[in-house]
Amino acid sequence: MKKVEHKSSKRYLEAAKLVDPKKIYTVEEALALAKKTSTVKFDAGIEVHAKVNIDLKKSDQQIRSTVALPHGTGKTQKVAVVTTNGDQQKAAKEAGADLVGDKDLVEEIKNGKVSFDVLVATPDAMKLLGPVAKILGPKGLMPNPKDGTVTTNVAESVASIKKGKVNYKNDDSGNVHALIGRASFSEAQLKENFDAFWESLNKTKPTGIKGLFIKSVAIASSMGPGMKINPVK
Repeated sequence: MKKVEHKSSKRYLEAAKLVDPKKIYTVEEALALAKKTSTVKFDAGIEVHAKVNIDLKKSDQQIRSTVALPHGTGKTQKVAVVTTNGDQQKAAKEAGADLVGDKDLVEEIKNGKVSFDVLVATPDAMKLLGPVAKILGPKGLMPNPKDGTVTTNVAESVASIKKGKVNYKNDDSGNVHALIGRASFSEAQLKENFDAFWESLNKTKPTGIKGLFIKSVAIASSMGPGMKINPVK
């Protein structure tokens, strides 16, 4: 098990000295600093944290979408597929799905075995997931048509997830968090991934929102200090 450092650790405090909390950095500067200020001994994730201007009480203003990152996230996601269709099961396996099943897979989830990062389902199989919605929902694993995890083409969905497609959505505080790569990535790769995510996020702006959609944004490495950037630029 990897040791996770507390934010008050000596390594974190030293890294934090390199960041000016009052400065608004360019994306390029922030990405370079995120790599430089990584405080963990493993290949840290590089993350984007954005505060969006939405009304959390309105269902039509919830942010949920996907983006295909040009260079992936540096992590191969474990994909499970639930479908009652034999042809779809075969296609899912051929596309690289790690787990494929129907009632048997749902039974495993019901018993607390959730050994996957993304769950894909065909529309006909959604009724099977009803009894485990309370397990999947809090983990952000419930399939949804908005992010392409409820689909009649499971092979395409599985393949795109394996290639670097990531899901993102707002949390209960109106923040959107996204992993856009690793500290081992080049700055150019991180910038291309950031641009892809940024373009995707801006396209999710609900029609009822007036004024600035993204209120603030920061870039940071896993457990590292954050660098603010200008959400307009």
